[in-house]
Formats: sequence, C-alpha cells, structure tokens
Amino acid sequence: MKITGDVQGVGFRDAAYWKARKSYISGFVMNETDGSVYIEAEGEEETLRDFLAWCRKGPITAKVNAVEVEWSSARGKFTGFRVG
Repeated sequence: MKITGDVQGVGFRDAAYWKARKSYISGFVMNETDGSVYIEAEGEEETLRDFLAWCRKGPITAKVNAVEVEWSSARGKFTGFRVG
C-alpha cells in the first residue's frame, strides 16, 4: 500500500512496525522518495483489514491524506516485519 500525506519524519514507519509485529503481520515498511510511505504486508485477512484501518489514521503525529491498496494472494515471502 502507498500512504500519502504528512507521513515521513513523524514516526509513521516505527509505529507501523510495532502495530504489525503486535498483530503478527509480516512484511516491510519504507519511505519513498516522493514523500509517501510504502508497506507490503501479509497475514490473516481480518488482521490486515485492521492494520489497513490503522494506516488510514497512522500515529497521532501523522496526517494521512490517502491510502492506495492493492490486494493479492499471500506468497509467504516475508519472515517477520522490518523497517526499510
């Protein structure tokens, strides 16, 4: 997913990391050069939907304008969740 708004330099990646780990979601989060945050995540569908809902708000320090999501079947390519 691609998250746009005031999402870099506000602790978004760290907050997403801890939210994902707490929810047993695997994948990664990283800053993009255009100022957005990019996340790939795998997990149970209900858990991912909860994570997506959190991403639409982010941490209190962020201002999320939009979240673009592309759903696909899990490929099992991630072990744990990391910040890139």
